[in-house]
Order: sequence, then C-alpha cells, then structure tokens
Amino acid sequence: MALPFLPGYSLNRNVGKEKFHKPQHWGFCNNVRMLMNEDKPGIGGELCLRQKRKPKYSAFLKEMGIDAPPWVAFDKQVLSFDAYLEDEVPEKSQENYRIRRYKIYFYLEDDTIQVNEPGVRNSGLPQGTFIRRHHIPLPPPDEDQFYTVYHFNINIDIVFYGWKFKIYDCDTFTKIVLKNMGVKLNAPGQCPEDPYLKMRREKLDFVKPLRPYESFGTLKQFLNYDRKVLRFFCLWDDSTSLFGDRRELILRYFLSDDTIEIREVLPHKSGWNAMPFLLQRGKLPKYGPPGVYQPGEITDRIVLNVYGGLVENRVDGYLLDKYKLGKVHQEFYKDSDLSIGTTINVWGRKVLLCDCDEFTKSYYKTEYGIENFTSIDCKPPPPPKIERKFPPYTGFGSEEDSLRSCIGLVPTPHRKNFRKWMEKDSYGYISNTLRFFAKLITHDCADVDRLFVISYFLSDDTLSVFEPIERNSGLTGGMFLKRIRVKRPGQEVFKSELSEYIKAEELYVGARVNVNGYLFLLLNADEYTLNYMEKHSDKFPMSSIELALQKLKKQESKSEELRNVFIAADDEQRKMVDYNTFRDILMTLTVGELTDHELITIARHYHVPEDAYEDVNVLIALAHERFKRNTFENFERLIANCVYQDRENKKVLPTKDIRRLCKSSRLPLTHDLLVSLLSKFEDSEGQINYESFFCALNWRINPVPELEPRSYLKERCEDEWLGMPSPIPVKYINYVKLLKEVFGLEDE
Repeated sequence: MALPFLPGYSLNRNVGKEKFHKPQHWGFCNNVRMLMNEDKPGIGGELCLRQKRKPKYSAFLKEMGIDAPPWVAFDKQVLSFDAYLEDEVPEKSQENYRIRRYKIYFYLEDDTIQVNEPGVRNSGLPQGTFIRRHHIPLPPPDEDQFYTVYHFNINIDIVFYGWKFKIYDCDTFTKIVLKNMGVKLNAPGQCPEDPYLKMRREKLDFVKPLRPYESFGTLKQFLNYDRKVLRFFCLWDDSTSLFGDRRELILRYFLSDDTIEIREVLPHKSGWNAMPFLLQRGKLPKYGPPGVYQPGEITDRIVLNVYGGLVENRVDGYLLDKYKLGKVHQEFYKDSDLSIGTTINVWGRKVLLCDCDEFTKSYYKTEYGIENFTSIDCKPPPPPKIERKFPPYTGFGSEEDSLRSCIGLVPTPHRKNFRKWMEKDSYGYISNTLRFFAKLITHDCADVDRLFVISYFLSDDTLSVFEPIERNSGLTGGMFLKRIRVKRPGQEVFKSELSEYIKAEELYVGARVNVNGYLFLLLNADEYTLNYMEKHSDKFPMSSIELALQKLKKQESKSEELRNVFIAADDEQRKMVDYNTFRDILMTLTVGELTDHELITIARHYHVPEDAYEDVNVLIALAHERFKRNTFENFERLIANCVYQDRENKKVLPTKDIRRLCKSSRLPLTHDLLVSLLSKFEDSEGQINYESFFCALNWRINPVPELEPRSYLKERCEDEWLGMPSPIPVKYINYVKLLKEVFGLEDE
C-alpha cells in the first residue's frame, strides 16, 4: 500500500524544503551554478546538502576514460531491481501476511530512487507508484546521508522509510553496470509465493461447474472475420404472382457469425414501400420455412435430468447427452453454399445470386480457389417502346403550340432555347447577325434587277429580308419579309412531325435560298459575317481555308499554267492582282470546283494589307473632320502643356509623352489614326516637334480641303454588272504567296 505521508518529511521547514520540495528537473542555469560552486564549502566549513547528494563516481569515470560530469555520463541510465515486501495482514483468518512485488529504479544521473508496484488484476489494492522519484536517506542513525549505487546488491535487505524490501534479482544491464563499478554481486534468489494466492489457485483447481457445460468455440471465428462481409447482388423474380415484379436485392453474409442480411434496392418512383430490410440479420435455414417447434426443441445442448430417488439425502443433478438424442438438426447456409448463378431459398422465395463485389471475389479465390466470376445480368429486359403518335397539324397557330396541346391536358406554351438566346443575342458591337447581299432569281423582267439584304439572326434562327430603297426605280422597297423562321421547301404542310427550318450553315456566298417560294442568290456578305464564319469554320465549311486549299491542290496539273496567267495579268510586276482578275482566273481554271464563298475565303487569306492612311494630308484631313464634328479647339492648351513638360526648351518631346498627353486630353481620334499621325511627325530619334504637330491639327488656323468619297471597285457576280454594286471583299491578292504555299512554286 502507498504511504499516507510524504516519505522523508521533516518537521524542520528549511530541511524539508531542501530535501523534498526542490524540483526534480534542474534547468540549465541550475546546472551551471552547481558546476561553478560544487567545491565551495558551506557555512562553518561543513559540506552543504547538495554536495552530500553529489554522486561519488569521479574515480570510476576516470578509470573508464570519461571526461564528463556524472549527470552527463549517466544520462537516461537506470538500474532496475526486483524486490518483494512481506505486508502484514492483521485480523484475517485466511492469511497473516502477503507477498507484494516491487520494482526499484535507481537513476545513476542524480542517485534518485523510485519504487513501483506492478498491477495485479482483481487485487483490490491501490498499486502503481509506491515511492516517487527523489533522494532517499539512509535509515537512522545515518539519516543525514543518502542511498548511492554502492548500497545495492542482490539478496540483501534495504529499508526505505521503515519499509523493508528484499532484493532478490535484477536485470542484465544492472548486473553489467554493477560489475563495472566493482560491486561483487550475490547469487540471485527467488520470490516466495503468496500464500493467499496459492490457496486461491488450489481452490479454483478443485472447483467443478455445478451445471452442464459444453463450450462452443466461436471467439476465434469472430476475431478472424470481424467486419468482413461478403456482398452479393441478387434478383428475386416475383413476376409470376399477382401484382408481382422483379426485385433487385443485396445479400450480405457476415463471416464473423455466419449470419445473412438482405436489403432491397428500390428504383426511383417504383411505387413500393421502402422497408429497411427484406430479411433481418440472422442464420438462414436451407429448407425453410421449417415447422413450428415447441419451446426448448431448438437448442445447442441436450440436458438429462438425473433423479436421486426418495432417500433423505438425495442428490439431484444434470448431465449432458453426448449422443444428442431427439435434437432437431437444422442446416443453415454457409459461405461455401453461395456462388454466382446459385439460387437460394429465402423462406420460400427463390433468390438468384447474380454478381458480387471485389472483396467477395478475392475471398472465394483465396479460400476456395474459384476463378470464374462471370456475372449474370439482373436488369429486367427493357419494356417495348410504344411509339407515340400525334395528330397532324391543323393549321391554326404555330406547329409548336398545336403540338403542346396534344401532350398534356392543360396546354403549356412552347419553351424556347433560352440559353442559346442569351449567348447569341446582340450586345455592344457584336450583333450575332449574318447579313448577305442577294438578288432575286426570276424570269420577270421587272424583278431581275431587284437587290435585297437577307439578315439571319443566330439567337432564334429567324430570317428577315429587306429591299434597299432606290429612287426612281418604280419599286417601293423596305421590309420584304418580316423576321420569322423560314421552312425548308418541299415539306408537307399538314403532318404530325415538326417542320424543318433553314439553318445558318446553309447560307454562304453563291448559295440559292428558297424563302417562301422566292428564290434568292446570295452575292456577298458583310465583314462581320465573313469574320464570324471563318472563326466558326467547323460549322461553316465554306469558310474553312484548309478545305478550300485542298480543292485548289487538286488542280496541281494546271499549276504552271496558273502561274503564267497570273504573271501575264500582273503588268506592273507588283506580285499582286486585283480581286476581279483573281476571281476570273481561278473560276476559269477550276471549272466550277470552287464556290464563290470559298474563293472569297482564299482571297481574304492571301490579301495584301491595305494602308488606309498613306498620305499625311489624308490623315490630317480625317483628323480635321473629327475635330469639326466634336468642336474640339483646345490646341493652345495642349501646346502650353507641352511647353511646361519641355524643361530644356528643345521644342521637342518623346512620342510616348505626346501620345499620353493626347489620350489624357481626350482627343476625338481613334487609336490607329493617332498612331499613324504620330508616326508621320516622328523624327529619327523618336521625338516630335509639338508646335508643328498641334498647329497642323488646328483646323481653325490651318484648314485643309475636305476628303472626297472613295470610289469602290465594282464586283462582277455571275458575269453580270449590277446596278447597285457592293464593295469587294479585298482589293489586291498576293498570288506569289498563294502559288508557293499551295503548289510549291517559287517566284522566278
């Protein structure tokens, strides 16, 4: 038992604090202080208590050749002794004393001692630390000294605070350390047996169970297979019964106790009640359902009643029937009975095992060597698809609205593609509208020269036709067809299916489009349309430069002739020809292989960049026109700002400073026009004379003649000149680059 008081407690407050209230762990500062003062005597020349506790291992460390203090040399080295104590038990007839075993730990680094009592199950005694770690004084009359390692040996008695411990053995490390220190070890002894424990063990050996007992070894199976479950995917086909159906099940076999649990997998909106279990966890008999048994018939043991007769001191008892006569034998499903393709009896229901998980496959492969795990499709065959037929279109309203009235009892409006409308609706400068220049194909002389603009809206696949107003033509012009979806020609009007409408992929330059009986020929397209179709060339194959060049490569046999024709058409040897000449040459040599749209795609790919601002006078005229339109006249203020920044008075500033000043002053000029103007006034050092630059832009002081409207080249379509020409796609085409990349012909 543990001490009720602190061992070694002294009535002297100072001595008690010095001995037992000092912290066991010394910090760095305490170690240094102790090293510095370890040889200084106390008051009156008497050794202080710390010097009395100092381990006397200096000679031993010198012999071992270790030049270090003991607390460093013996750090984390502990001697372990086995001891016992005879504990007196008063006023108890069963025992007079007890043998209590202890572990004595001696710490070499500071000569502290700790005593622990190992725990004994069901002892009823407080065990654990018996004496905490500290310096233990010797018994009187040497209580002013403390135990050292030389006080310990085997087969000796040692006293700690009046408790007499018998050391009978120690571990191997302790023996080696003591021998190295010169301690002669005694022969090890034995710990005597506790008389009470001996009596208790003998009594338990002679005690027999008073009832019949037969062990069932299921613990090993539980420990080996706990939380290991086999899972099978099953099918219960109950379609033959009234209101029956094919039911998908999941069977779980618990290897820890050979029980089975079955759950049902219900599809969405099946109409069946969701139950947690089809079969609760338990053992599943093979030949179920069995009969109804009386209580006690289903048991693991057969017990016989032994009657002792009518004597006075009769003895009644019970015996186990080893023959187990009359026992009801039931066979339950085991893991060896389950496999894919097997049909099991679940209380009268035939359940087919169709598949299993990966753990189940690995288990059967390891335990039974099964390799074939071909699964059986447990999904029911798909029901025959009933074709839904709708009545034909009546002609009232749109086809979509008429169809919605046939789908439900309460007609709902047709849902449009809102996502497509949000993505393809016009915003800012992006119109998402394809515009084509077209003419009407007709034999009527009055309609031959009529021109139209066909607009296709990508947001809702609608189409509108507008006729430009031409004065003195005798035609009204204006809206020819309002914005609607146009059906493809040749479709039946009154039918059950929805009609097909003209798509954006069917529109390209040179195509013929039938709009409600009017046949249009698409002659050209605007710049946005051509750029959009080239950007989405996967949907518009006529705008794919790769496909167009592949068609042109098929005419490789005519490559030399093609080069000679281009050279002959290039009179000025500029290595480029205009668009009309380029079109005539390719149309003549390819003989209808290329469409007009593919020809425009090639021409746009190999066009010569056109410098719209070649002459400085043209640039200044364009700038004056924008200044007049916006009534901008703050040129003197701009010059004053430049003079302020020109600290050296050189009359010039860097181009970037002039451009930043123009941007901050919000000049009504586009970025390209401003850059072109700055490049015309820039010198070789990248600087601009700001006075001459802004004086040239001052439209009040230095006016220039107004620009004349540019004359566009007329484009020939189908070898005919039109009364209202449209601008050609490009002005000049570099035929040398075309011949080199397509046919590999170098320039001569």
